[in-house]
Amino acid sequence: MVTAAATSALKFVDEHKADLSAWTRTIFGFGETAWREYQSADWYVTRLRQEGFDVEVASGGMPTAFCAHWTNKAGTNGKAPVIGMYAEYDAVPGNCQDASTVKRPRSGLNEHAGGHTDPHSGLGISSLGGLLATKAAMEKHGIAGTLRFTGEPAEKVRGSKPIHAAKGYYDGLDGMISFHPFYMLPLCNTVRWDTHCGVAYSMIYRFACDQPERWGLSDGAPIPQSHSAVRAPGANDALMMMYMASKALRDSMLPHQGGWSISEAILTAGQATADNLPAGLAEIQYMMRVPTIAMAEQITAVLDRNADHAAAMTGCRVERHWVCKSRPGLANHAMAGIAWDALNIVGAPHWNEAARAIAREIQVNAGVEAMDEPFIDECERLISPQEAETILRRDLPPSQINSTSDDYTDMTWHAPTVRFYVARPALKAPKGFAYPGWVMNALGGIPETIDPMVICASKTVALTALRLLEDEGARRRANDEFIERTGGGVGGSKWIAPLCDYEPPIHFRWPEYVTTARGREWWIPTGAQ
Repeated sequence: MVTAAATSALKFVDEHKADLSAWTRTIFGFGETAWREYQSADWYVTRLRQEGFDVEVASGGMPTAFCAHWTNKAGTNGKAPVIGMYAEYDAVPGNCQDASTVKRPRSGLNEHAGGHTDPHSGLGISSLGGLLATKAAMEKHGIAGTLRFTGEPAEKVRGSKPIHAAKGYYDGLDGMISFHPFYMLPLCNTVRWDTHCGVAYSMIYRFACDQPERWGLSDGAPIPQSHSAVRAPGANDALMMMYMASKALRDSMLPHQGGWSISEAILTAGQATADNLPAGLAEIQYMMRVPTIAMAEQITAVLDRNADHAAAMTGCRVERHWVCKSRPGLANHAMAGIAWDALNIVGAPHWNEAARAIAREIQVNAGVEAMDEPFIDECERLISPQEAETILRRDLPPSQINSTSDDYTDMTWHAPTVRFYVARPALKAPKGFAYPGWVMNALGGIPETIDPMVICASKTVALTALRLLEDEGARRRANDEFIERTGGGVGGSKWIAPLCDYEPPIHFRWPEYVTTARGREWWIPTGAQ
């Protein structure tokens, strides 16, 4: 049943299509990456305050995070529901693509700068659109309740949500709504059922050669650091040994099942430019995605051993700094059913002829013959959670409960949570052809191609939130299931406590935009190719 409040919310989104489109384009244009989303976070904070929200800036000790609240007390006779939503807005280094039908970076930058891939620009504005539509309907129809909207930086390194969770920002919610753009079958326009995302651990190993004079001591006399003397191997050598040893041992870290992965990125290398001096500092970040915490701990033990030995061999000391430790996701069928009902009312996104014309132009520029119907058919179809689950499980062992990773999973242990997907635009390809990465990135920034997703998702967020606010029975069923699955709710016998026991890793040399005498540019200068 579509309530009067739901009808008002749907109308609100339709009336604000132009705003949502412009806002999506704004965040896409910022293209800021993990832990450095200053303009994006400021934009959200300003917008939310203009809309009447109380906003805590730098929530959880993270400069680019926030937590916003708005309460409508009309008609309440007791505890009113509290509904959570959130925005992500971090982009990815090395994916700078303009909102264009040709491959080119955004103006004044090169391809090494940050750019939106998923795109989180559309993710955040979709949730914001749903939030504002819900607020408008609550005001118009006198619905009591509180809306909580968190700004979640650094999702690409699973950064903020484990920290927010550990510091209580998801406590006291009657429901949390998680949306993500999608195009991979079978999760185009659907809701997660049983198999939620898994565990993610990420850490930085920092090698420091701060006593090179102690290298090679035999009789107590230091070896001088001069042009002709032996010198300590230093931090670069430690990093290389760590890198190669971990690559070589990857086959032995875990059995070849479960879809686990581990990747690395070098954050800092060298820090010595004079001849014959050992590198004093080098940092390497690892990111693992695994189904279980036990698997993550096993990989961590291997990496720790590798780091210790690499440091010992090169005259360095090593520090390990956590970037994230996120928990596996917890299903909630009651919440999934609420969002699926909302998605059925809204319907899948559809792309008009203007969007199709743009898609054809991209196809031609990517070396493909233009198609009459360029978008993947499934992007415009709904698929039930149960059917999507069946397809998803085909490639997973029966014992595996979780797959891949995303840090929304930390929310699932503090409140009944739903994870739903709306298709982002994706193009059909001839057999054997794969589009270059710029194509997907461009489609996520061009208004004609990304707006249908934003509108559909905004409406779905709003209808889900209003159902939770208006339907006490639906809230109770979601909470009862949460209590059952956790063995008693937060702190229950089957509940997994937050894993975050570290401070936000904001002080490392994360890729970012910088301001120099040349102006504002990416940390790799625009002229450097």
